[in-house]
Amino acid sequence: MKIIPPSYEIMGNIDGGQMLRNIELCGRVCYKSEDRITDDSAAKFIAMIRKSGHESVLEHEKITVRVICDRGVTHEIVRHRMASYSQESTRYCNYSKDKFGGELAFIKPCYLQEGTQTYRIWAEAMENAERSYLAMLAAGAKAEEARAVLPNSLKTELVITMNIREWRHFFRLRTAERAHPQMRELALMILDGFRAQIPVLFDDIEA
Repeated sequence: MKIIPPSYEIMGNIDGGQMLRNIELCGRVCYKSEDRITDDSAAKFIAMIRKSGHESVLEHEKITVRVICDRGVTHEIVRHRMASYSQESTRYCNYSKDKFGGELAFIKPCYLQEGTQTYRIWAEAMENAERSYLAMLAAGAKAEEARAVLPNSLKTELVITMNIREWRHFFRLRTAERAHPQMRELALMILDGFRAQIPVLFDDIEA
């Protein structure tokens, strides 16, 4: 059994400057002001449309992210409908195989402290789930059948593609104080990464 933290990576090389220029060009069609495009006009233009609420223009660009988190968190992520998803399948992945190390991986809940009674209870439950899962496979069950004993804490990988407007909506909801702690933990990680590469599109989001 492995216990790991959540993580993410932005897929592909993000060219923040080119992304801003593309959005500006699309947005200026609305005002027929393409003649006002300069080498440094994109950031100011996008700040203006962002402030005015004209966020449909931001849908012309997208970002794809690969996340490693627990399955409970993915149940919340996929409720965002304006997106595309590809997820590791517990139906087709047999975790007893060598490529998985013959073991299950679980995401450590950020709200449980190692050494506490609640953490020990959780860790014991994960050990029991792994033991039951592997026993079912050894008894002849298929992976799609043995997955019935797998918990929300099971590690999974999810590829997410959203346009910029939908990412902004995602961050507003999922970094809020009332968001689930593990959902908020992951959303804040991704938001920080986006801000580092293309701050003009995300630096107004309070988190």
